[in-house]
Amino acid sequence: MEKLKGIGAVAGTVIGNIKRVSTDLTGYYAGYMQETPEQEKAKLLTALEQADEQLSRMIETAAARGNTEQTAILEAHRTMLADPALKEAVLQKLNEGEGAPQAMLAVAEQYAAMLSSLDDLYLRERAADVLDVGRRVARILFKAETGNDGEQTMILCAKDIEPSLLAEPGSAAVQGLILGHGSTTSHAVIIAKAKGLATVVGVNDLSQLIDGIEVILDGEKGEILIAPSPEVRSFYLEKSKGEQKLLAVQMAQAGEPAVTLDGVRIQLAANIGVPEDMKRALEFGCEGVGLYRTEFLFMGKKLPPGEDEQTELYRQVVQQCKQEVCIIRTMDIGGDKPLDYLNIGEEDNPFLGWRAIRISLERPDLFLTQLKAILRAGIYGKAAIMLPMIISADEIRRAKVFVAQAASELEREGKAFSRDVPLGIMVETPAAAVLAPVLARECDFFSIGTNDLVQYTLAVDRGNARVSQLYSHYHPSVLRLIDGVIRAAHNSGIWAGVCGEMAGDPGAAVLLAAMGIDELSMSAASIPKVKEQIRRIDMRSAAKLLQQVFELNDAEEIKKAVQKAVDMQATSTQA
Repeated sequence: MEKLKGIGAVAGTVIGNIKRVSTDLTGYYAGYMQETPEQEKAKLLTALEQADEQLSRMIETAAARGNTEQTAILEAHRTMLADPALKEAVLQKLNEGEGAPQAMLAVAEQYAAMLSSLDDLYLRERAADVLDVGRRVARILFKAETGNDGEQTMILCAKDIEPSLLAEPGSAAVQGLILGHGSTTSHAVIIAKAKGLATVVGVNDLSQLIDGIEVILDGEKGEILIAPSPEVRSFYLEKSKGEQKLLAVQMAQAGEPAVTLDGVRIQLAANIGVPEDMKRALEFGCEGVGLYRTEFLFMGKKLPPGEDEQTELYRQVVQQCKQEVCIIRTMDIGGDKPLDYLNIGEEDNPFLGWRAIRISLERPDLFLTQLKAILRAGIYGKAAIMLPMIISADEIRRAKVFVAQAASELEREGKAFSRDVPLGIMVETPAAAVLAPVLARECDFFSIGTNDLVQYTLAVDRGNARVSQLYSHYHPSVLRLIDGVIRAAHNSGIWAGVCGEMAGDPGAAVLLAAMGIDELSMSAASIPKVKEQIRRIDMRSAAKLLQQVFELNDAEEIKKAVQKAVDMQATSTQA
């Protein structure tokens, strides 16, 4: 039995047969009957229409199921498909005598090569989207089958895979995904997560994964076991059954609060991007919204959303939160998410450039409109304002001036609004973490954004497969920063939460509970398992584990110590 190692992207254990998926369509060239340039143009236009119809149907299906991220990805593909420049470039190649599918693929590859050469991760990952669109049209022209049918459990395997192929309504037999390339934040992984497909990325050598061979895929550890022995297969089969049984139990108890054995309650909220996300979040037992990512409302538009439009979108979520708070983060847009109406311009490092609160403070037209909408939505429940990318007390003070101005304008306009909307900040930079005692005096709450805090603290690009193993929220420097932030918040009489991926890690939740965290906000699917973990612990044992962790100086050592403690708690609870 051989073992391959990659990066775990979506947890889960699957036993199935490999189904190779190739993005190389050159094998279809020989069978393609090329005709005159005019006939090729007609075929291309027909294929473009068919591709648009396919994407439209997939978008409707994804939207109906509440898969908002998947919907947004497919919408982006539709936009690319309608790009006049892309179409013109393909038509030019047809005039030069190329066949329609060859021309479509050539232009898509040119665009993708240009994007792949850029430094920015976000733009590099868009290269896969351009190729996806080109290959979709080419498959239609070649009359190529995608072939996902079958009764046996299948694990798709490819160097890369078009995200839209995963989004297609295929056979339920597909349960896992193995990618040679890609990152844990790629569009293919986002869709795999939405469909519950156990996924491993960054597998360097796929040559042993031939069509039909049985493998065991461990999406949590990032491992693939090839042709397992009966004994190993039996072990992992029981593990898979246990995961399904555990999920059923967790979902049955999703509506109950997260209370430790000795009576300490921790609020578990949801991270959402659009109002439609609330349906799923409530099903998984969320207690309010800890992070409403409003930038999705600003993207894909020629003009920013107006005050009334934003008010309605915020109202829908605030109202569904009922008596729980809905924390609305102000626009977190920057050079990595360019918008036509911002005129940001090209930046060498957009993650460290003109973005988030820096844009808001310099664009009162955008900032005041959003603040007024949040204040107006506040009358329908409990809303809160959260400022992203804060590095100084002055930024908070300047923002508070705008909040006061927004309230004054609403008063003058005779519009109803809430006068009790707390103002908090995201602690996601080392500067904010170090300055926490100072910043706590200027706001009503902290929400620690661990995704960026880890990345900035460790100087690690988590999307870079060559260094992503260094990215860990268990790093002792990160844990000490977070502990200090929580202490600073409580010393100033305000509450502290976590809204990054660390919040959805059951083991990390034990350490955060010991530090005194008040709230954890995460993707909806993580809420039941974190609730269950919190119900297993008592604060005395959690504090003991935290003390043990602070005596260690290696992220991997800390992670293992936490996992050992969590496993022991699970065993004692079951006993």
